[in-house]
Amino acid sequence: MSPQISTDAPGTSASDQLTGRVVLVTGAASGIGRAIALAAAQAGARVVVSDLQPEGEQTARAIVDAGGEAFFVPCDVADAQAVEHLVAETVNHFGQLDVLVNNAGISGGAQLAHQLEVDAWDRVIAVNLRGPFLCARAALPHLIAARGAIVNIASTYGLIGAPLAAAYCASKGGLINLTRQLAVDYGPQQVRVNAVCPGYIDTDMGGGRARLGPAGQAAAQTRREANAARQPLGRQAQAVEVARVVVFLASGAASFMTGSVVTVDGGCTATFNHGS
Repeated sequence: MSPQISTDAPGTSASDQLTGRVVLVTGAASGIGRAIALAAAQAGARVVVSDLQPEGEQTARAIVDAGGEAFFVPCDVADAQAVEHLVAETVNHFGQLDVLVNNAGISGGAQLAHQLEVDAWDRVIAVNLRGPFLCARAALPHLIAARGAIVNIASTYGLIGAPLAAAYCASKGGLINLTRQLAVDYGPQQVRVNAVCPGYIDTDMGGGRARLGPAGQAAAQTRREANAARQPLGRQAQAVEVARVVVFLASGAASFMTGSVVTVDGGCTATFNHGS
């Protein structure tokens, strides 16, 4: 017997795609995570903003100031106890959890594998792969009840080999296949699990660029823009361009999508030249 298709999914206009839903976004203090939290709120969701950085409070405040509902819970997603607390706070505050967006991640720097410290490798894997697992593990009982969704923020570096990024590539490749595996296990419970792979996005991941000083920042930005210019669309994206795709995947508009890996990369993985 085929499962029944829900007829009360949220609408698909920009203002009501997530109406009535509770969305938890990790790594939402800045960059793509902040853009996702703001876009989810604009789409009608009540949002739980989480991050290890206290600036997550500013994201929540921006949502509330715009007339939405949000609150901030600090969390290290690599810490199982902290993640359990995060999900418990979400459900205690809003009474439900409908969508988990696993966005928190770190780059781990740029080194050859034989020069990479084991502790540095472990930290990247802990945040980028263990973290989404822990968050999914804690959230899934609630998502099953809600027939909800998980959106994992992976990377084009999980699809290709990229220079000087052994730990990052491994973690994001693992996250992509974790996405597929969870889709297989939880599809029968009507929980959808998809991944988004951003390409060159105009953000400062982990604040690394900010620590370089003015000259270093300018040089780093110039390199990124030059690499992005080689892609078919010829530019970097703004974080909101990723956020719109995440809102779509989280909403009823994507009701028959699960196990999908969606690139938001300006065409970079469609070409041979990925930059450097």
